[in-house]
This record gives sequence, C-alpha cells and structure tokens, in this order.
Amino acid sequence: MALIKDIYTPEFYQFIADQFHRVDNSFNREQFIKRVFSGSFHEMEWKQRTKHSTAALHEFMPASFPEAAALLTQVVEHLLETKHRGGLEYVIFPDYIETYGIGDFETAVQSFEIVTRFITCEFAVRPFIINYGSRMIAEMERWSKSPHPQVRRLASEGSRPRLPWAMAIPALKNDPSPILPILQNLHNDPSESVRRSVANNLNDIAKDHPHLVLTIAQQWNGISKNTDAIIKHGCRTLLKQGHPAILSFYGLDSSDFHIRNLSIHTPAVKIGEHLIFSFEIENGSSSARSLRLEYGLYYQKSNGQLSRKVFKISERIYQGTEINRIERKQSFKLITTRKFYAGKHKISIIVNGQETVQQEFELLHI
Repeated sequence: MALIKDIYTPEFYQFIADQFHRVDNSFNREQFIKRVFSGSFHEMEWKQRTKHSTAALHEFMPASFPEAAALLTQVVEHLLETKHRGGLEYVIFPDYIETYGIGDFETAVQSFEIVTRFITCEFAVRPFIINYGSRMIAEMERWSKSPHPQVRRLASEGSRPRLPWAMAIPALKNDPSPILPILQNLHNDPSESVRRSVANNLNDIAKDHPHLVLTIAQQWNGISKNTDAIIKHGCRTLLKQGHPAILSFYGLDSSDFHIRNLSIHTPAVKIGEHLIFSFEIENGSSSARSLRLEYGLYYQKSNGQLSRKVFKISERIYQGTEINRIERKQSFKLITTRKFYAGKHKISIIVNGQETVQQEFELLHI
C-alpha cells in the first residue's frame, strides 16, 4: 500500500516548477527541485514534507508576499483554466498563504478565494480566524454568497469549531453564534458538498451546544428535503448519544420495541477476524413506529477500561407487530486508525437511542 507521503513525487515537483517558470521565467526550476530533495527529504513523513516543500518554494518566490501571492494565484488560475486535476499534494499552495501571509490579511483573503477553487484552504484559514476573529468571519460570510461552490464550502468547512486534523478554534467552541449567519446562508445550497459541510459544522456545534442545534433543526425543519438531510446529518452525534430532545424531535420512542435472542456466534474473536452476532427485534405495538437501530461496541483500551463506539444498522418504519432478525459482522482487521487490545469486550443493541441488552465476548491476539 502506497504511503501518503509518497504523493510528493519528482514528477509533481517538476510539474509545479514548470508552472511557476511559465508565469515567471526567473523561477529557477532546477535549483528548486534540487532544494526540495536536499537533506533528509526521504526520511520525512507527509506533514514534514509538506512544510519542507512550502519552505523550499518560498526560497524561489519573491520576498514580498503580495508579489508571491500574485505569482501563486496566476499559477492556480492557469491550472483551473486548463482543468488540471489537483490532488492533496497541492496543499502546499494554501500552506504557503497560511505560513507567509498571516501578516497581510487582505492579500491572503484574496488568495484563499482563488486557491480554494483548486485545492481546499479549509486548514489554512483557521489561524486567520484565531488571529483576526470577527474580521475573518465577516469575509467568510461574504464567501458563503460566492458563485463558486468551492468558496462557499470553504466558508462553512473552514469555520467548523472542531475540524478534524486541524487546529480547533476555542472561541467558536465556546460561542458559535458568529458563524450561524454563514450556515443560514448555506442551509439550502444547491451543492451537495456544501450541504454536507454545513451538516458537519452543525455536528461540531452539537458536541458543545446541543440545544442550539435543536433550535436550528426546529427552524429549518421542512424547508426542503435537502435541508432536512442537513439537519439529520448534523444531529448524528446527538442521535448516537441518545440525546432525549433530538430523539423526541424525530419521534424516536423506544417503548414497545423488544430485543430477543441476542447471540454472539464468535464468542472468541482473533484480531484480524470478524465478530458475528444476531438478534431479533419486535415492534410490540399494533401501530407502525419509527425505529433507529444501532449497536454499541465497547472496545478494550490500553488501561483496561471500555470505550463505546456506536454503529448504525438501519433506520426505517416498522409495521405493527413486525418481527425482524438481524445478523451483523464487525471487523477486527488491523487498521491504522485504531489499536486493538486483547481481552473482554462488550456489544449492546441500541433502540431509538436507548441501550438495551448486552453481551460480552473475548478478543484474542493473532
């Protein structure tokens, strides 16, 4: 399997060197590439290579940030015009603006607006929110009205209080009200990627201010199918947590649903294999009822404590007296994002946010 750091290939550096030389023939392509691969480049991990590449590019750019930004945006505009398909390796462009443009607000903002149409600037804008506060958020609210969906998405994704893999924004975690006008502008956006970003922003907010998200859900409810989908996705963490107000909002009542015959077919699971389990669920009411069905997996942690992760099975209407048998597999294949620890684990069945029956199983070393 290829490593993420290997996106930085000699062909990539040759290509961008050619692009900068096309705009400015004083750009020294050969020395730039030599500088990139100098030192310990081959031992660097992905983030180190990104920062190293940004610094190497800076050495061959104009010392003045406005001049460097003009050169950078001209390169990006040409790539857009020629419909060149960028990739994650081009993150060095927004990283350049973040690193060398933090002291030139106006130039940086103008550059973000162009560059994000080619490679997202969602990570790079965050130091500007922290440093410039309401001034930056005002620009992002303006972006939320842009004709370009990539720019509109930057407004919502870049302002997420808890954007994964990026620095958090403590002020917005504490008080997200400054970014609510951005979400309001985008709550019925024609672009699916923008709508999904709005939902992700709401989900971030819900982790600190659940009742604010409930209020927004009540205000937006029924505006359109797209907006309803945003609300549902934005409330996903609250639904997994079984938050009573959100469950009530969606009419999810666990009474009258009955779980029977929970059976773990693989009571001893080796790391790398699958847990297999089954159970029956019955709507004990004679009336049709909404059911959100999930299971909780309690993973063993390094300290011997258990930590629950919730997995969705289905969400649909169960007819009166309907009985259904469910069978599921849960993988314990080795992955980079989770370390498995041998020992006792648990599984539980969650009915409309309410945890019901539980059973233990053993996870074994390979």
